[in-house]
Formats: sequence, structure tokens, C-alpha cells
Amino acid sequence: MTKVPSLKLNNGVSIPALGLGTWKLADGPEAASAVKWALEAGYRHIDTAAIYGNEESVGKAIAASGVPREEIFVTTKLWNSDQPRPREAFNASLKRLGLDYIDLYLIHWPSPESHFGAWKELEKIYGEGKCRAIGVSNFSIGHLDGLLAQCKVVPAVNQVEFSPFLYQKELLEFCRGKGMQLEAYSPLTRGKRLGDNRVEAIAKKHGKSNAQVLIRWSLQHGNVVIPKSANKERIAENFAVFDFELLPSEMAALDALDEGYRIVPVP
Repeated sequence: MTKVPSLKLNNGVSIPALGLGTWKLADGPEAASAVKWALEAGYRHIDTAAIYGNEESVGKAIAASGVPREEIFVTTKLWNSDQPRPREAFNASLKRLGLDYIDLYLIHWPSPESHFGAWKELEKIYGEGKCRAIGVSNFSIGHLDGLLAQCKVVPAVNQVEFSPFLYQKELLEFCRGKGMQLEAYSPLTRGKRLGDNRVEAIAKKHGKSNAQVLIRWSLQHGNVVIPKSANKERIAENFAVFDFELLPSEMAALDALDEGYRIVPVP
């Protein structure tokens, strides 16, 4: 079984570079099956969120997998309406997941009227050892600048939408310069740009799928990448990206596909 490379976060915690995203996977058999198949394929990083409504099924699938808990990196997130009460929300996620700790807890979305206070509470939760790392999601450079001016703990991760069609180079470089790991969601544009013939031309050269090329591109930019699928074959396909490498010229060609294309609105 392929072992996924890990990256070191700014606090020394290792995070697998490839994970399974679970957005829009329905609580119950769909979410549980996807997590089961992912763990069987070799994934050791599962990303969920309170707002996804599937934490319970994710947790049950992890428990039933037979994979030791310490080998699985679990991320969940604090939703906007819960930012005034982050500890209560964190404990509720922990209970739904059926876990003793969470590996990475993220503020899901910037909300300037409440995310500063929420971050202070996350710092306390982190200090108590209830989660191994804390970070943010969908934060722009401006949001990060504001948080960095006040925080005691620098966010370990900023999880954002990232693909060749939304190549957020400035944000990537900013995060890297501040010691924050960029994590890419919707790396496959939720299928909207998956059939692009320029991606397909590169994929054919490597005997790979378009999806594998898009995931590989993001990995080679140093990102953690979390493609989502509910399909067993696609989950396995998305994992099979460590046996080839894109050439510098191919990376540049993919970089040039940037058109500011977003699935998710600007934060």
C-alpha cells in the first residue's frame, strides 16, 4: 500500500499531504462508505466539518476501520454561527466524531465580528491538548494579517479553494512566508473544469486521468490536498498520484490556466 507523504506543520505535527474531503457527503451510508473506502485505499487524512452534518458517520467509519486512531489525521471545523461559543461547538464535534481529540480544528469562515474571540478560545483548547493543531479556512491575506496582529498561536493551516483555474499564488506565498500550510479544497473544481483539453493533453502523456493531474499539480506546489468523492473507484483513483511527477514545463502550463474561477464565493 502506498504511504502518503507527510508535511510538517509549524508546531511540528505531521499532516498527510493527501486527504479525503467529505463536503456534501450525506450522513449515513454515503459518508461512512466513502471514509471506509478511503481508509482501505490508504488515505490517512479525513476532513469534515460541523456544517457538513456528517461527523457522526465519519467517526463511526473511522472506529470500524481497524486502523489505529493515531494513524488517522482528522480535521473538523467551527461554523460561523458557533463562533461566539467555540468550546461548546468543539466539544459537540468531538462527541459526534466519537473521538478523544481532534488533529486539526479550523475556523471555517472569516467573520471579523467574532473570529478574533473564537481564535482566542481555540488557542486555549489547543493549549489544553484537546486538538493537535489549530488553523483557519477561507481566510484572505487581509484576514490573516488582522489575525496575526493579535494571535499568540500562528494558524497552522489555511484551507482554501485552490486549483490551476484558481491559482492563488500570492496567498500561497504569503502563507508559506508566515509558516502556515496551505490546504487545497475543490482541487478538481467539483468537475466544472475537469474536462479541460489542456489538462487532458498532459494527462495523456503520463497515462493518468485529468483528476490525477490536477491533484498532482497542487501537491507539487507544496499543498495539502483534499479531493472529495463518494465513488469507490474515484476515491482510489484520486489516491494514485504518487507514481508520477509533472515536468516544470507542465507545471507552468497548468499555472497559466488561472482564470480566477471560483466554486465558492470570495470570503
